[in-house]
Amino acid sequence: MSSDTLTKAAAAAPQEAAPLRIVPQRRLGLWTTAVAVLVLLALGLNSLAHNDAFQWDVVGDYFTSASVLRGLWLTLWLTAVVMALGFALGTLLAAFRLSTNPVLRAISWGYVWLFRSMPILVQLLFWFNIGALYPQILGVKTVDLLGPVTVAVLGLTLHEAAYAAEVVRGGILSVDRGQIEAAQALGLSRWRRWRRIVLPQAMRSIVPPAGNMLIGTLKGTSIVSVIAVQDLLYSVQLVYHRTYQVMPLLMVATLWYVVVTSVLSVGQYYVEKHYARGSERTR
Repeated sequence: MSSDTLTKAAAAAPQEAAPLRIVPQRRLGLWTTAVAVLVLLALGLNSLAHNDAFQWDVVGDYFTSASVLRGLWLTLWLTAVVMALGFALGTLLAAFRLSTNPVLRAISWGYVWLFRSMPILVQLLFWFNIGALYPQILGVKTVDLLGPVTVAVLGLTLHEAAYAAEVVRGGILSVDRGQIEAAQALGLSRWRRWRRIVLPQAMRSIVPPAGNMLIGTLKGTSIVSVIAVQDLLYSVQLVYHRTYQVMPLLMVATLWYVVVTSVLSVGQYYVEKHYARGSERTR
């Protein structure tokens, strides 16, 4: 075979295709939106820094003042007490709801229905004025028995318990029934089944909404200022009613709420990470 024939045969053979170059999709709208958001954020921060009406020197003076710190302490105390009592009562209500006893199930359902239907402000005002219905309780004047702080704890706890009951019930129901049956087959006692099998798995579903409830309760305690409980918000209100420096004092309260909420958010992250060990869930 001649060289000319070989050349023609090689030219006629199909050539191997060159590898295709993958070009990423252009996301013009995404980048335009990101730039616009950054510009708006920069303008907002610039306004905060250079707007003299915020009176940052006044904010600095009152940020760690004794009256504000006392109000902050009462806010933190209220949050801790309400969450502890609310989840204790909520867990009991969840157990009632999961019970085979129809009376207990009805009581739990009715409680959750009633207290989720009533705004928290209405509940606080109701308990604050309960003396109009019952002037005396157990021989003691109601106004002496139920002071503003007691009313705040009572109203917030009853409100939180209704939501905590659903959070706990949902967490327990999220555990696969086969896990409980397997524990029963191994001969584990009822208490050990709940402590070693059900609760650790239920916490994966309970912790995220419980963390949100904790942060919501922290901010929600500000509503007790309407019944003259000297929490963080009421403390700054007392100051700006005297000095008429409304915006700087509101910024003091806002900054403290942001600081405490940020700390709680970090704690929630690590608690979720602890209970997510061994699961397929990724964050």
